[in-house]
Amino acid sequence: MAGAAALAGALSGCGGGDSKAAPPAPPPPEVGVVTATPGRADLTIELPGRLEAFRVAQVRARAAGILQKRLFTEGSDVKAGQPLFEIDAAPYRAALASAQAQLARAEANLLQAQALAERYAPLAKTQAVSQQDALSAQAAAQQARADVAAGKAAVQTAQINLGYATVTSPIAGRSGRALVTEGALVGQGEATPLAIVQQIDKLYVNFTQPAAEVMRMRAALANGQLQRAAGKEAAQVRVVLDDGSVYPQPGRLLFSDLSVDAGTGQITLRAELPNPQGQLLPGLYVRVRLVQAEVADGIWVPQQSISRSAMGDSVLVVGEDGTVSARPVKLGAPQGGMALVLSGLKTGEKVVADGFQKARAGGKARPVPWAPAASAPAAPASAASR
Repeated sequence: MAGAAALAGALSGCGGGDSKAAPPAPPPPEVGVVTATPGRADLTIELPGRLEAFRVAQVRARAAGILQKRLFTEGSDVKAGQPLFEIDAAPYRAALASAQAQLARAEANLLQAQALAERYAPLAKTQAVSQQDALSAQAAAQQARADVAAGKAAVQTAQINLGYATVTSPIAGRSGRALVTEGALVGQGEATPLAIVQQIDKLYVNFTQPAAEVMRMRAALANGQLQRAAGKEAAQVRVVLDDGSVYPQPGRLLFSDLSVDAGTGQITLRAELPNPQGQLLPGLYVRVRLVQAEVADGIWVPQQSISRSAMGDSVLVVGEDGTVSARPVKLGAPQGGMALVLSGLKTGEKVVADGFQKARAGGKARPVPWAPAASAPAAPASAASR
């Protein structure tokens, strides 16, 4: 009996050695977070736009004749009044000479008629000549004056037509290609287009905005959710090029259309953009950033913090007990790699900015301050993290 008890004890001891205690739970994963800090921020929108030359002049032939010379280099900058083409001026010089001769004849007739009228005036008072002869002399002098005036107008017209033989640029700008070549007959029956000159040292930016967005913005301004942008920034626009770069020169908003396009539901806006180096060209499609209002309690978070799905935009937030939860947010326009959160976050909440593969909604995480890489874009002034 004693041996059986010993054997049972031994077996019991072996069984107890096989049962292991449950392993400790792993520590929660470490994630980088930024602290939500509200601040004043500009509320901007990006809209599609197209560049247009500030002024466009179509150079036309106003005198009929054979085109003899092209006096400019295609694609070069020209000045206002600079000669661009020469049309055969021989017929116009001859017409001017004829008009000058007619004027000289009229002036000679005026001299004779005026002398006769002056001589008859005192003789008519003494009845040395009849009153009818005196009146006829005065009428002839008056008609001679009219002939001189007509002759001067004819000379002026001939000079203008002769000037049209030299076609000049009506504006300063950049010339396009010549639309005709030497030897072409131009201006016969209509003003023949010769070239196009465009002023591009500044450009127009035409862009549109949905009328529904404009109405929502006005309603938010009216109920105090947003504040109207103050200062010069309210009228400034920024142009974003195809490669994503921002054109360094800011534009100036000129006007917003007063009516809505019935076909598209869009409102047309126009801005003026400096282009001193001629870097931008008319017809180029761009994106236009426009500051429309200010939000007093906007929160900037890194762009990678935003998760997009069919349900909308959301971020991951780490609570005081380390619990990770998904939070739906409403966003404004991004800026410099940062996303502007208009609503959905509270002051002091920790938003996950790094370690998304470790954090899951409903799980645990250990928040640590997020340190952006040196090459990462800097946050706007209203963004803060700790």
